[in-house]
Amino acid sequence: MIKKIIDVVYKAGEIAKEGFFKAKEIKFKSQIDLVTQYDLKIEQYLLRQLQQEFKDFEIIGEELGSSGCSSGNTIIIDPIDGTTNFVHQIPIFAISIGVVIENELTFGVVYNPILDELYSATKDKGAFFNGKKMKVSKTLSLTQSLIATGFPYTKIERGFDYEWTVRSFENLLPHTRDIRRLGAASLDLCYVARGVFDGYYEINLKPWDSSAGVLMVLEAGGIVTNGANKDFDLSDKLIVATNGKIHDELCAKLVNINGYL
Repeated sequence: MIKKIIDVVYKAGEIAKEGFFKAKEIKFKSQIDLVTQYDLKIEQYLLRQLQQEFKDFEIIGEELGSSGCSSGNTIIIDPIDGTTNFVHQIPIFAISIGVVIENELTFGVVYNPILDELYSATKDKGAFFNGKKMKVSKTLSLTQSLIATGFPYTKIERGFDYEWTVRSFENLLPHTRDIRRLGAASLDLCYVARGVFDGYYEINLKPWDSSAGVLMVLEAGGIVTNGANKDFDLSDKLIVATNGKIHDELCAKLVNINGYL
């Protein structure tokens, strides 16, 4: 199954490469949440190809209007994770596909067509970067760690998500080597799996943002939890992914607001 998905993703990557340097037709899902004709074109291509190959799977995606994962066998697609980067011609974005079989993450593929970075994972069979097996970093302390994060679109409302993000960033930053914000959650998770980042956290992700990347981290020997430091579920509001060695330290620095953590 994963070989077929990789083939479909490579071909979808050609659409993304075609559009990367061209002018985009930009629409707004919210005041700052963008969508282009290429998001829609790639998702329609993926939907068409995957429906032909995997007739027994429900397919959900960012632009399809689904609100979350259904039970059973599901393919979760994000045609362009990092649309803002794509619009501004920053080559940090990816096509992401996660596959849930009998309610377990089983396959994941993430592809950055501009940098030609292909990440793939199969449950209990490892995670790979351009064909080479990935392992999380061996960093032992938070102070020596490079951490990734993201900012929620709901920041514009300056509500709970915004307050939690700002306060957690302020609390965590002095205790790290540094923090990066690349703008594509699927790649942040792949970089944890690859050992580029030692950890990653973010609030208010959707299943299409995280499904494939979560499997990458787990199959590369890392840990992924929610805000309560329990096994992560795609419906959880907060995700924390690390090499496992700094996990408790990182979780301890994330701010508890109104008993959320």
